[in-house]
Amino acid sequence: MADDKKLVEEITSRDVDFAQWYTDVVKKAELMAYSSVKGFMIFKPAGFAIWEKIKSELDRRFKETGVENVYMPLLIPEGLLEKEKDHVEGFAPEVAWVTKGGEEPLTENMCVRPTSETLFCDFYANEIQSYRDLPKLYNQWCSVLRWEKETRPFLRSREFLWQEGHTAHATFEEAQERTEQMLKLYAEFAEEVLAIPVIKGQKTEKEKFAGAEATYTIESLMHDGKALQSGTSHNFGDGFAKAFGIQYTDKDNKLQYVHQTSWGMTTRLIGAIIMVHGDDEGLVLPPAIAPVQINIIPIQQKKEGVLDKCREVADSLTTAGFSVKVDETDKSPGWKFAESEMRGIPLRIEIGPRDIDNNECVAVRRDTREKENVSLDDICTRADELLKTIQKDMFNRAKAHREAHTYTAKDYDEFKDTIENKPGFIKAMWCGDRACEDKIKEETTATSRCIPFEQERISDVCVCCGKPAKHMVYWGKAY
Repeated sequence: MADDKKLVEEITSRDVDFAQWYTDVVKKAELMAYSSVKGFMIFKPAGFAIWEKIKSELDRRFKETGVENVYMPLLIPEGLLEKEKDHVEGFAPEVAWVTKGGEEPLTENMCVRPTSETLFCDFYANEIQSYRDLPKLYNQWCSVLRWEKETRPFLRSREFLWQEGHTAHATFEEAQERTEQMLKLYAEFAEEVLAIPVIKGQKTEKEKFAGAEATYTIESLMHDGKALQSGTSHNFGDGFAKAFGIQYTDKDNKLQYVHQTSWGMTTRLIGAIIMVHGDDEGLVLPPAIAPVQINIIPIQQKKEGVLDKCREVADSLTTAGFSVKVDETDKSPGWKFAESEMRGIPLRIEIGPRDIDNNECVAVRRDTREKENVSLDDICTRADELLKTIQKDMFNRAKAHREAHTYTAKDYDEFKDTIENKPGFIKAMWCGDRACEDKIKEETTATSRCIPFEQERISDVCVCCGKPAKHMVYWGKAY
């Protein structure tokens, strides 16, 4: 029995050391491994399977809005990168360079893509000639490279997987509509699939994407009270188009510059799932994103008929549309229970000789560990009900946690006291001055997370300087 508990005993408690707990879960749930290349991570099957589910669900939603997938080169010529001044300055510290091809120095240095705006712009300059060529609604699934100084599994690594959408439109209004449409899509995905509640809003000038006219974000709150930027959508206006000469002939035969957008989500979403839903027993996966939704564990599996019944039930559940696994390993049931919990599988079904005699099974929820006996005749119906309930309850718990850890501050003393002693979001008024934003970050390490679409009037003056306020802003310490 001691071995059965070994999995969970090796996990640090969330409330003792959250950072170590996170690393323990990543390793013990076998989501990712460290590689011999510093700052680069290995996705193990369990981790990559979650990304595949994220990718599949997002890709379907993208295509429903008319988006098509393309693929751009890995390398960007230095001259191409430097065409958009603000953009290259924003990424300069993180760029990795290729200077040789084989044994020969390159005639022009190439950077490994930190993002692909410049490649899409170069492509669009040749591809778009007339208003009939618009809009272009493209997305690519790929990896990007950013030479981060500090790395952490899923949340920040030098190479990470993501999708980056890049669209071109005839007018600013059309680009703005697409920018907002994709942010709404991201928010719905986060809440409906990942069971993570989000705040939608606009980034400040200081925090917006390099080269963008405006950046919009969805912000989520982790269990430890830190914020995580979970998806962004940018309106580039015609800035990139002017730098790269992307013009089209309109219906009046006049040359116009296109207006562009970009939007992305990354593998840091897996980190968000861990930190929002996980507990001291390991990972807790929302059913909608779980690669395995139901884990069937045989009790006394060597006894005649037990494995056959488990496989029969698995076939019925699979036919009903669930993702099911039968754990036929020779480990003890106690070990299998602990492993199932560690991996976050939403529903565990136990079937033994006595259950078979009674034509029933034991169903155990991962999120609450509640057990119930279920007739094998009703297992498909009840499994569907339980998984839907788990999905809904996980979202509601995450939302309740966020609301319980969202505070307001009317003056700077209250702001500093809250950020120091109450981890979470702080809602406070802001004058719009970059100097106040810089001061808050320097003195408290809190950053502006977003100017939410849903504004509240907490007071009439800026929390930092006391001058008339322009916006209510969500602030917080962040990953």
